[in-house]
Amino acid sequence: MAKNILIVDDAAFMRMMIKDILTKNGYNVAGEAENGMKGVEKYNELKPDLVLMDITMPEMDGIQALKKIKELDAGAKIIMCSAMGQQAMVIESIQAGAKDFIVKPFQADRVLEAVKKVVG
Repeated sequence: MAKNILIVDDAAFMRMMIKDILTKNGYNVAGEAENGMKGVEKYNELKPDLVLMDITMPEMDGIQALKKIKELDAGAKIIMCSAMGQQAMVIESIQAGAKDFIVKPFQADRVLEAVKKVVG
């Protein structure tokens, strides 16, 4: 059975890119959200196998959303997406429970490697 993945990123173009990589490789994109707050709502609603979450977003950033989702579901699997030079935020998100992180601009093989490592 295909794994259900939720994509949370404020850039529609980035969501589209990730969705394209995932669907071409047999994953199901269960939903998308454009900020952390909507990401938490969608997580609750969809209960996906995995969340790909941008760090820098309006309304609620990825780290706050990660912490909220972890409060709701300690077993949640989340991979953070960050731009270059966000090392401190990457470290903070790993400490808060993120399973891995991918650096933008995305390389398809790195996205798939991270997803496979976390959900198989």
